Amino acid sequence: MLRLQMTLAALIILILPQTNQAVASTDVALRDAREATLPHEPDYDARVEEIYDQEARMFIILYSLGDNGQIDYITGRLVLEQSHNLYGNPVYATNEHPLFYWWNHVMWNDPEMDGVNGNERVYQRHIDFDLTRYAPCRFNGHNC
Repeated sequence: MLRLQMTLAALIILILPQTNQAVASTDVALRDAREATLPHEPDYDARVEEIYDQEARMFIILYSLGDNGQIDYITGRLVLEQSHNLYGNPVYATNEHPLFYWWNHVMWNDPEMDGVNGNERVYQRHIDFDLTRYAPCRFNGHNC
């Protein structure tokens, strides 16, 4: 009889965390469903700026979805090859689709690099793109 009580107590202890975990999993699923609305990459006309990150070998495009100059969507493509044209301007060969997306304070990863089609993964939440890394003068509030 004592053995059964211990087993029942252990079962109750195991059930409670699983119940809480199920609730947490539901919350995560709902949050992920809200985040799953990652918009497709905007048209090239919506771009505000382009950056080459030599350290990460990424070509980064900053977009304004509202067409107001406010940067609110960013993509990062791997650079496969870099060269210069006849005028000395850099030319980058990249993958067709981005590896990373930043939107709505969430960084997304698309390891298949097949465009926005629902298989993107949340890489990090509550993050903003640090533009000051590429333009240190903006750190002090100055325009570069």
